[in-house]
Amino acid sequence: MTLPPNVYDAEPIPAAALEEVQRILSSGDLFRYTNEGSPVQLLEQEFAEFLGAKYALAVASCSAALFLSMKALGLPRDSRVMIPAFTFAAVPSSIVHADCVPVLCECADNYRIDLDDFHAKLPTVQAVIISHMRGHTSDMDAIMAACDAAGIPVIEDAAHSLGTTWNGKNIGTIGKIGCFSFQSYKLLNAGEGGIMVTDDPDLIARAVIMSGAYEHNWKKNMGLQEAFERWQNQLPLYNTRLNNLSAALVRAQIPEIPRRVVDGRRNHDHVARRLNQSPWMKVPDKLPGEVRAPDSIQFNLVGMDDATIKAFSDASAARGIKVQVFGSSRDNARAFWNWQFLDGQGDLPMTRDMLMKACDVRLPARLTLDECDLVAQTLIDAADEVTSVEAAYGT
Repeated sequence: MTLPPNVYDAEPIPAAALEEVQRILSSGDLFRYTNEGSPVQLLEQEFAEFLGAKYALAVASCSAALFLSMKALGLPRDSRVMIPAFTFAAVPSSIVHADCVPVLCECADNYRIDLDDFHAKLPTVQAVIISHMRGHTSDMDAIMAACDAAGIPVIEDAAHSLGTTWNGKNIGTIGKIGCFSFQSYKLLNAGEGGIMVTDDPDLIARAVIMSGAYEHNWKKNMGLQEAFERWQNQLPLYNTRLNNLSAALVRAQIPEIPRRVVDGRRNHDHVARRLNQSPWMKVPDKLPGEVRAPDSIQFNLVGMDDATIKAFSDASAARGIKVQVFGSSRDNARAFWNWQFLDGQGDLPMTRDMLMKACDVRLPARLTLDECDLVAQTLIDAADEVTSVEAAYGT
């Protein structure tokens, strides 16, 4: 029996990073503001250039980038910020940290926000965070048109979406601010880390200072002296900077992005075609304007009750592929009812129904098509097994 591949290991860090890492370790110069032209500053310049944004700020995590985005926007205490109900717990957590109130928007079976619920709730909020969850992009044309008309700023949580485009525009550059992740399961891997991009010089200046550019350290940053002078000593310091060692790891991977995007899309689409041939699984179609850069695959189980879904998850794991069913995996941080630090959200039946049947499997770009076939066949066999047992026993 041929076992399916390990889908959790990240790609090796490119050899190009090793010399720079050794230089940094030898110097002990890990702090980004020791000298001008630090690895963190160079990462910010290179990342902004890659996306076509004017400015970037590298910080400790994507969550920190989201938090600083809200602080930089100057949202008053208790401002209401709408997010998709299908996202990671760190997103509503960042809103709470920013002294604001999360407002959850329903999501449909295709994992994107439900526009009817979005439009209904938009007049009640002061900002919007669009999580492109697992790289699935909602209708950004409709979202931006509605938010621009209402004067409501949009932050893009693009943690899973580096390399994805919407009608030719890079995800993360469509809203006022875009936030990305360098956590190990993302396209660029520093273990931890994040970065925010924007074209607004005042926004980036405020974020830079609050990230921990104290005592004129911002002079070792990106210019914008007038904006920095205006905000010096006016803002609290949250000290959530990225360090030079992490930046060196990420910089070496930026040239790998195009290849990883192409290979990840190939792998996803190959497995999706296989799964969609099964009567028990459905991979939702992407939206017309979306060109995705996936490193995982999501699919909905069809015609299975809760017990059969649990049996499918167990059968897949026994065959070597762990399937996360968002709504039934214990204490899953992507199931909104587990965010017990939130109050007064009410039920979200559309999102709840989707999460109870939506499955998630890692599918990194490093896999070959033969390995992708093993993943797909494992999932198909597990579904066939549990549905055959169900039919045999009439349950």
